[in-house]
Amino acid sequence: MGKSKDLATLATTLNNGVNLQPNLIINGDMSVDQRNSGSLVTVSNSTDTFCPDRFRFTENHSGTFTIQQVEDAPDDLEYSSKITVTGTDTSLAATEFARILQGIEGKNISHLNWGSSSAKTCTLTFYVKSSVTGKYYISINNNATNRNMLKAYTINTADTWEKKTIKIIGDTSGTWLTTNAAGIYIMWTLGTGSTYQSSTVDAYQSGFYMGASDQTNLAATNSATWQLTGVSFVVGDTAPVTHPYESYDENLARCQRYYWNYLTLNNQYQTMGNGSLYTASSAYINFDFPVQMRAEPTLGAAASYIVFISNGGSGAASSVAGDYGSVNNKRVNLVLASSLTSGHAGFGFSQSTSDRLYFDAEL
Repeated sequence: MGKSKDLATLATTLNNGVNLQPNLIINGDMSVDQRNSGSLVTVSNSTDTFCPDRFRFTENHSGTFTIQQVEDAPDDLEYSSKITVTGTDTSLAATEFARILQGIEGKNISHLNWGSSSAKTCTLTFYVKSSVTGKYYISINNNATNRNMLKAYTINTADTWEKKTIKIIGDTSGTWLTTNAAGIYIMWTLGTGSTYQSSTVDAYQSGFYMGASDQTNLAATNSATWQLTGVSFVVGDTAPVTHPYESYDENLARCQRYYWNYLTLNNQYQTMGNGSLYTASSAYINFDFPVQMRAEPTLGAAASYIVFISNGGSGAASSVAGDYGSVNNKRVNLVLASSLTSGHAGFGFSQSTSDRLYFDAEL
């Protein structure tokens, strides 16, 4: 076997044509949902909503949706992401759209050589189920959204899981980042206006597009549903026979590079970790992340009743703020409504089911 044979060819040759290349999609089985824990989420206009982890749903029109991780999936899978239309928009204006997407970090695509003459072909596989049949589109975009390829697929039978396999040739032009920013965006379009429509399909083009004029508008049908799971994106032109297996803890760790949920909703009485009182009304707690994050994260908090307990007393936090940090850890400042003793040690404590504390480094 010559040294020129690439890893994709080697993997399929040694495994009787079965592609065992790593899945570049994270949480393709939809099993990790750190933000929502399976709860129904209402999607507001022009707001990014991650559900489950790493899959971002955005819409920009007068229709309304809910999205939820549900226990409904084809064989060998357990969960899917389910989008439901709760308010219709039957005629999309030029710049209106609805979509679900995942950004793949540039550090994970350097071996694809996109943007060069040796760009590798990849295969996108996913399971989809919808109450609305018709033609839909996949959109492949670079970080600058100035290189784009559209690929069509058809939902043939309503309310039935269908497996779709789409070959994605590598782009020999354009700039596809290999940094810790997004290198490739893969997007499933659920409706788009004319501004983002193109008649060029199956070939790379300049600009940003989401579909063609025959793209199905899911939001035109009240109570319509659309579900996605079993997403894989692998090097080579052979699809995996089954969805690439990854244990839950491995999947969770990959998700935590982008988002780490420390305090979860509806989980009362959680300790936040040890810290000390820098001043009588300011307590610092250091958080070491379970994995190295993509970039220094921002802190998000909803703290209705977080307290700092020290030397037999406690002080309620009037605000929670992120302080100094890195990709490995971050210091959190609890500003207390009542004074304790400066210099004393203690620990943070959540006493409410509505408290949240999370670290966000999403693409």
